[in-house]
This record gives sequence, structure tokens and C-alpha cells, in this order.
Amino acid sequence: MSPPRLGATALLAIVAALSAFAPAGADTAPPDGAGAPPPPGWKRVWSDEFDGDALDRKKWTFDLGTGRGGWGNRELQSYTDRADNAVVRDGHLHLRAARESRDGADFSSARLKTKGLFSKKYGRFEIRAKLPTGKGVWPAIWMLPETNAYGPWPASGEIDILEARGQEPHRVLGTLHFGAPHAQAGKDYTLPDGGTIAEFHVYALEWEPAEIRWLVDGKVYQTQTEWWSASRRRSRDGASPPAVKPGRNPFPAPFDQPFYLLLNVAVGGNFLGNPDADTPFPAEMVVDYVRVYDRTGGYADRKPPAGEPGVRPD
Repeated sequence: MSPPRLGATALLAIVAALSAFAPAGADTAPPDGAGAPPPPGWKRVWSDEFDGDALDRKKWTFDLGTGRGGWGNRELQSYTDRADNAVVRDGHLHLRAARESRDGADFSSARLKTKGLFSKKYGRFEIRAKLPTGKGVWPAIWMLPETNAYGPWPASGEIDILEARGQEPHRVLGTLHFGAPHAQAGKDYTLPDGGTIAEFHVYALEWEPAEIRWLVDGKVYQTQTEWWSASRRRSRDGASPPAVKPGRNPFPAPFDQPFYLLLNVAVGGNFLGNPDADTPFPAEMVVDYVRVYDRTGGYADRKPPAGEPGVRPD
């Protein structure tokens, strides 16, 4: 016996009734994140939804070429601003690394940045993206200081919202770089339930005075509260901060200055090794959106207590 057929009015009534049982504040946004409400306690202050047919050059500019020493990591790509390597299409940004000879390099790719156009001190930085996989492929979403207030890298800091080694598709990393000489702090995160970076995920960083948190799909997987800054190389062991002034800068330096955003796909180098014949190219990062938020109630200052490990009070 066939079940009774429901008319359009009855179906709408059922949908409305089921919606009433959705939990308060539930995110009912479509899968691509369009129209998603701001997280509680945050208001959006800058974004790119990539809804047009071209990259917004009022928001993004490019790094170009092979960089000094392969951008400091012996990388193998030359960055371009060509549509072959960076294009906005179908509501997404596509950053594409290709195996081709370019400017004396064996690969081409793209590295976008907001330097000179947008930078921010503190906030929530949220990116929905899927990433390329394969040995020697290095997608990254990260931040550098708008000005080197405490000296050249790493003294003025670096914030890695996301890095991934293409040969480890189930794992992502978040890292701080600071100090002089170089020091760092960070953790990795294994995507649950067999998830991979080749699928869309929401990567976020919440940066407040004296505390920085990393999230994947709304889950906080690490919190950092300890770092240090020195503009001169006063440390003998190369890792610990100088104990007294003038060698150190007041906490929370260097992460108390405006930073700008970068998106790129690198190829090879010290961080993950070089690709091989089995690495699939082109290797493409697809970005659905980039959104930046501010705390609705502002930010509370925090001074580290005396004796807190890893930092030094004034």
C-alpha cells in the first residue's frame, strides 16, 4: 500500500516544526559558510568571501620570485601573480603550485599577502580551506608583523595559523616563532575520524594579550601563553630569554604589534623535504573565505606573574 502523499503546505509545516527543535545558536549556515553568524563575543571587521570574478587588489598583493635562499627554507618554487597560479573562480580563491620551469625554479606557485593593505593586533582570524596533498607540498596560512618593531626575523615574531606537510594529510600544525636567537612554540593536531586536509575545514586563531589559541572546526587544540622577545642576542644557550633588561622587551612582545596575513603553497625545502615523481601537480589550495573578527568588549591586559616560566615580568 503506498503511503499518503503530502502537499507542499504540509511539508512546509513539518520543516517549520523540526526547525523549532534546533538548539539555540545552532549554525544553520550552508556548507560553504556563506552567511554564518560571528562567533559569540566577536564581531567581523574584515573579510574576503571571494565572490567576484577576480582577486580584490585592494585587499591582497603578491610576493614574487624565488626569494633569497628559496624564501629562507631552500624552497623550489618561484612565486608569480599569474592567473595560472592564483585565481578567483566559483566563489573560491585557488592557489596553484605547478611543475614548470620559471625564473630558474622548477615549480611555480603563488603567495598572497595583505601587507600594506590590512594588518591587525589581536583578534580572531578564520579561514575555511582545503589543502593540497603529496610529498613535498607545503600549504600555509600565517602572519608576519607589519613593521619589524623589535628587529628582523625572528625577533619581531611570526604566527603560523596553519601549516601542513602534504605527505601527512591527516595532520596540521600551528606555531609561534620569536626570540633572538630563534625560538618557537607550537603543537600539531590530527584530524579526527580519518579526516584529511584535502577536505574543507575551518582553521582559526584567537589572539589576545598574553594568550593565543588555535582551533580546527571549532575545537581548540592548543593554547600558548609563554614566549619572549629580545632585540639583541643576549642569551648564551640560544633558547632561553635574556633575564634582565635591556636584552628583553616587555611581555607580551613581540605579539603586541599589528600583523598581516599570508596565504601560499610552497614546494620542497627544509621543512618537509622535496617532492618526488609521484607527487601530484598541480597542487591546489582552495580558500572559501578569510574573516577577521574583533572582541566585542575589547581586550583585557595581562601581565605575567613573577616567576612564570618562559616569560619575564617587567
